[in-house]
Amino acid sequence: MSQTILITGGSRGIGRAAAILAGGRGWSVGVNYAGNEQAARATVAAVEAAGGKAVPILGDVAKEADVIAMFDATEKAFGPLSGVVNNAGIVAPGSPLADMSAERLTRMFNVNVLGAYLVARETARRLSTDRGGKGGSLVNLSSAAARLGSPNEYVDYAGSKGAIDTMTVGLSKELGPRGIRVNAIRPGLIDTEIHASGGAPDRAFRLANMVPLGRPGTAEEVARTILFLLSDESSYINGAIIDVTGGR
Repeated sequence: MSQTILITGGSRGIGRAAAILAGGRGWSVGVNYAGNEQAARATVAAVEAAGGKAVPILGDVAKEADVIAMFDATEKAFGPLSGVVNNAGIVAPGSPLADMSAERLTRMFNVNVLGAYLVARETARRLSTDRGGKGGSLVNLSSAAARLGSPNEYVDYAGSKGAIDTMTVGLSKELGPRGIRVNAIRPGLIDTEIHASGGAPDRAFRLANMVPLGRPGTAEEVARTILFLLSDESSYINGAIIDVTGGR
């Protein structure tokens, strides 16, 4: 069945991979991006080449007006949403907490926690059956860091993802009766550009010996789990937090 979905942080990495897989199913995708318009337009083209429809949407999830606008833009282009991928997130260079600035911490939690909550809230407002929506699926992107803690690297990022786990559990109980399934995915070491943004582009391969499967994961391997949770194939899964970590 064709769906209309919004993916925050959809222009690169896991978000891009999920958008393209959705396109392959003939779905319509709002591709939110924070700044790299070229990457967003390339993702839109890839979605369309795969057989779907897509529109690029500029917006910062940490800003309420931007979040509302990205939902509006997706629905204006394709009609009511049936799924949301709460994916946008940032990481900063590895550092012990003692050396982190307040500015870094503020930005980390504004994007990864406040932003994720604003996206989840807007999903609840639009999709809840008791508010006129048709129900659907919210997929939150957490991280294995939520349970590993990321000591000496980024305990701030890890803590922000711990908040996503807790939000997922609470919202699954709050929104399940209102027609929205809420689940989360905790990716492990995945070969995406996020490591470079944290100053360690080789991190996924450098730490691969810690993974029982002996290698980093790919963005598409995470994306396949996202598509599963968005689809009717997972119709009785709610409140789950699925590790996509190669066993780490």
